[in-house]
Amino acid sequence: MALFSALAVGCDSGAGPRRGYHGPMRRLLEPHPESPASPVSSIAVTVDRDAPGLLRLAYSAAGDMAAVSLPPPAAAERADELWRSTCFEAFLRPAGGEAYWEFNFAPSTQWAAYAFDGYRAGMRPAERIAPPVVEVAGDRGLFALAVTLDLSGLEGLAPGGAWRLGLSAVIAGKGGVSYWALAHPPGRPDFHHADCFALEIPATGRT
Repeated sequence: MALFSALAVGCDSGAGPRRGYHGPMRRLLEPHPESPASPVSSIAVTVDRDAPGLLRLAYSAAGDMAAVSLPPPAAAERADELWRSTCFEAFLRPAGGEAYWEFNFAPSTQWAAYAFDGYRAGMRPAERIAPPVVEVAGDRGLFALAVTLDLSGLEGLAPGGAWRLGLSAVIAGKGGVSYWALAHPPGRPDFHHADCFALEIPATGRT
């Protein structure tokens, strides 16, 4: 499968340098230290921002995928409480800001988007966002999910500005649920915590 092959090596399109473009970044997620043993051994995410307001994420989970609880395929539509099963997530805020957005992407291809005024405050469905394009592929040893987000309509987010990004995943397995993120704050898993916004996305230099 083309998607499966592409995600296994990242989401670099191979295009040449572009003004204000910093190139794709690949990061590894870490399991929370209190999470139970997981059938997933590693999760990598490639982040690509090749145009103002556009964000591409490619998640790749390796391990015994037969032991992971994956929701069945469904229509690619907005849905709530996707985090109750295996789910890949992203949290985004402008650099230096407190308001942020949460995005959930399920292996079913369902998705969710929420806006917050501050830490867990003022939660509401994010409006004025185009439905993301979610693609999935996998086998017994690897599951891949790619998503393209057009964020140009989000009020309060400069399309070409600097962003802070948190990347995370909830993996439901036979032994329990494990929580993965770029970084974890002290205490229980909390993807909304400021410590989790660990990746800086530089401004594109374009508007």
